[in-house]
Amino acid sequence: MLDESLFDAPEALAQADRRGLLRGAAEAGAHVRTAARHAAEAGIPELKPDGRPRAVLIAGPGTAATCVADLLGTLAGAGCPVTRLSPTGVAADAGALRWELPGWAGPVDLLLIATPDGYEPGLSLLIEQAYRRGCTVAAVAPAHSPLPESVDGAHGLFVPLATTPYEREEVAAASAPGVLWALLTPLLVLLDRTGLLTAPPEAVQKVADRLDRIAERCGPTIATYSNPAKTLAAELAEALPVIWTEGPSAGPAGRRFAAALAELAGRPALTAELPEALAAHTALLAGALAAGADPDDFFRDRVEEQQAIHARVVLLRDRPAGGLTAAPAARELALSHDTAISELEPEEGGELETLAELIAITDFAAVYLALASGA
Repeated sequence: MLDESLFDAPEALAQADRRGLLRGAAEAGAHVRTAARHAAEAGIPELKPDGRPRAVLIAGPGTAATCVADLLGTLAGAGCPVTRLSPTGVAADAGALRWELPGWAGPVDLLLIATPDGYEPGLSLLIEQAYRRGCTVAAVAPAHSPLPESVDGAHGLFVPLATTPYEREEVAAASAPGVLWALLTPLLVLLDRTGLLTAPPEAVQKVADRLDRIAERCGPTIATYSNPAKTLAAELAEALPVIWTEGPSAGPAGRRFAAALAELAGRPALTAELPEALAAHTALLAGALAAGADPDDFFRDRVEEQQAIHARVVLLRDRPAGGLTAAPAARELALSHDTAISELEPEEGGELETLAELIAITDFAAVYLALASGA
């Protein structure tokens, strides 16, 4: 049961936030600045690449690595394939994961490791395999973990995971909101240097500034009526989120939101991109999850019954391709099935900035849902 009274009780929110999730979301901008500094200290700005890699392979545990791969693939576009290497099984150590390079990987490919842990033996084995194949290796992981030694043995590039002075180890290991930016930022700087995407220092600084502004708008002391993250969390209190995205940056932001809802708040969500979402989810909005669906006797006693879960559309929008938009059709479809709709659209800015805004607001919303539901 969701306790919405927590949303406007900052002290109660702080007491409920035993994992430091709100601090992690609020410090996302600080993570970006620290990570950019670590990337500079690792020598990335001085690199002189021989040329673009044929392919970029990304490995790491959990949703953090999945989101990093999704974001980098979107930003790189058609310039170079970006593939996440999913675990292929279990390693020799009990419970450890194993990763394998594809058969075609070789000297013209780049392997990126992104992990908030660094103690996965399977990643060390993957780095050894990449070294034997001649792949270039770069990694972002905690400095105290065994991974730096593995990267050094493969003559690769290692960047320490950025942390803030108040961050606890268990928060980083749980892939809290700020950790995404600690993993992503050095890889943005690296791929900018190789020419696969555009993320110059001034753009990275603008991302940090945008994240700071969102933290001010969405912080625990800001009332729900003027706080977009609390408002979205309240709207999703008793709903199944059906996340529709439009625009290149909105797609990975929507998938990140669904992953954060599951990992942090224990809430399922569906996601799809417009215009395909209109066909994919029409039957869902017309079925048992529709707001008007009630196949049983209207006059039965509902006093002791738990409130039914209904779908609610969450529309995340960025600049659509060609300036054409499917948003009016999306609103019409939702409202024609008595389905409520929430909308988020970032302020003007570069692609990285708008992406950061959508992720930051939805990260805060997932955290508020997690705290209010006691997840």
